[in-house]
Parts: sequence; C-alpha cells; structure tokens
Amino acid sequence: MFGCLVAGRLVQTAAQQVAEDKFVFDLPDYENINHVVVFMLGTIPFPEGMGGSVYFSYPDSNGMPVWQLLGFVTNGKPSAIFKISGLKSGEGSQHPFGAMNIVRTPTVAQIGISVESLDSMAQQTPVGNAAVSSVDSFTQFTQKMLDNFYNFASSFAISQAQMTPSPSEMFIPANVVLKWYENFQRRLAQNPLFWKT
Repeated sequence: MFGCLVAGRLVQTAAQQVAEDKFVFDLPDYENINHVVVFMLGTIPFPEGMGGSVYFSYPDSNGMPVWQLLGFVTNGKPSAIFKISGLKSGEGSQHPFGAMNIVRTPTVAQIGISVESLDSMAQQTPVGNAAVSSVDSFTQFTQKMLDNFYNFASSFAISQAQMTPSPSEMFIPANVVLKWYENFQRRLAQNPLFWKT
C-alpha cells in the first residue's frame, strides 16, 4: 500500500504492518538522511474519508523512540517529501504508535503511517520544519542574496556627522538601499520571474 524512498537507497515497498491500520519502515543510518519521500503504491487506495498520517521516530539519548508528525498522504495527495534532518533534536508529539511493541534497534529510525479519518487528520499539526519548502530554489536564493546584500551594505552605514570628505568616493544613503530591497522583495513575492521582463 505504501512506499518509502531515501536518496541513494533502494525504494522500500514492504512496510512492516504493526497493527491493522499502522505501518512502519525502518531507516538505518538515519543520521545521514536529509529527506524522505512517502508515497502510496497505487495498488490499494484509502477507504472513503480516510488518509495516512506520516510520523518520524528516532531514538533519544536513552534509546527511547521520539515520534513526530511529519504530515499526511491521501488519495488526493498520494505522495509527500519530508525534511527530517532538522527534527532529530526536536521534541516528540502525541502519536498512535506508543503502546505497540515495535521491534527496533537504537541506531534505526522509523517512518510510521497511521490510517486515520480525514477529519481527525485535519485536527493535527505537523512539526513546522518537516515540510519541504514550496518556494523554488531560485526564489530562495534570491531572498538569501537580498538579505545578505542588505546586511553587508548596512554594516558600513555611518551618520552624516561621521563622514569625512572624500571626493573620490560616492556615498549612497542607506534608506535608498532599504527602499530598493523592499521593492525587490515585494516584486519577487508577486512574481518570482519578474526580472525576466
């Protein structure tokens, strides 16, 4: 019913069924995993009104599993990419896997999928930094570049009283740079490809 994919590894399609409505995939060497893709195989759809809550579990310093809600897969959204690299030091959340004796070793993390009603899934909040950014990499680069440029330029800001006359240098008021920065950000938010026109 489900598959799990990690870059550079074989696709896992044989989830361990730990309950009638719960499945897990083992993730050995999880410290070297940044993203994981969870998807439906397309062979068996969810029953009407149902979907799958996707959880990530890693062992804490005592070897106890810490479960965090990553997000969801449904018949309408049969796959999802999750960033797990930043979650390994976060706090756990409520999860449906607590009372189960799932065989695991301390060096293996797990992806858990719990089949639940769409209504109950709508009441749950995934951890914020698990979702892969929907902003394309160009927009992210441009945003970082703008932030870097503004921070760099403003680090040289001096007041008019601090200025010493230097006829060979040209000075640009910091408020002009700030105005350009804000205008560029606004235009980028409206249309990330505005610069092509």
